[in-house]
Amino acid sequence: MKRLTIMLYSIINYTLGVAALVYLIAFLFNLFVPSSIDIGLEIVTADNAVLAVIINMVLITLFGLQHSVMARPKFKSWLTRFIPEAAERSTFMIATALVVFTLCFLWQPLPTVLWQADNEMTHYTLLVIGLSGWGLVLFSTFLINHFDLFGLRQAWLNLIGKKYTHLPFKTISLYKYVRHPIMTGVFIGIWFTPVMTIGHLLFATGMSIYILIGVYHEEKDLISAFGSRYQHYIGSTEKFFPSFKIGTSKGQRTID
Repeated sequence: MKRLTIMLYSIINYTLGVAALVYLIAFLFNLFVPSSIDIGLEIVTADNAVLAVIINMVLITLFGLQHSVMARPKFKSWLTRFIPEAAERSTFMIATALVVFTLCFLWQPLPTVLWQADNEMTHYTLLVIGLSGWGLVLFSTFLINHFDLFGLRQAWLNLIGKKYTHLPFKTISLYKYVRHPIMTGVFIGIWFTPVMTIGHLLFATGMSIYILIGVYHEEKDLISAFGSRYQHYIGSTEKFFPSFKIGTSKGQRTID
């Protein structure tokens, strides 16, 4: 692939990845989209809930496998035997976009309401908190390097003929208090909702399980990459939600 082609490939895939994320957010909150978590294409009849659950679990598993497998160093090493290294992250982006759109369009609604906020103020408060979680996701990407995470930095450095360098390990802003603020935002975004249906609960539970598994493997890779520095970080910083206890103890960071 020529340098300009890789750059255009990365821009297109970045755009599709962002579009998939925006659609997923709208999907979760039943906002403005034709196929959402509670209103969508029904492949199975409404009375066949077991098959609907199976289809949805397969879709969640597909998402989890794509994210986990393509994020592993061994897979990246294999993939770059066939594509330039500068296009590897962008390829991850297009694969993610395809999987997310597939999940959203093939998801089988299970709209039975488990609980909902009937009070208007409570309804919009929960909606705002949920949307704020996704805002936290976006904000956190910029703390580490948004454009590297989504493949544009790699393509740009390749375009201007500069060697790619991996981002250094650093703890700034939210990363001083939690190791994975992006995932913290996802947890908030999937669990805070004005209407909790069976389908939404299945999605939130499945994605939460994936996050726990995915982060476990990610941290093993980070320990391999950064060694004792990251192990110390694990010992001094909470994983998803900060601890505000006063004082110090082993494995705990003091928050002033």
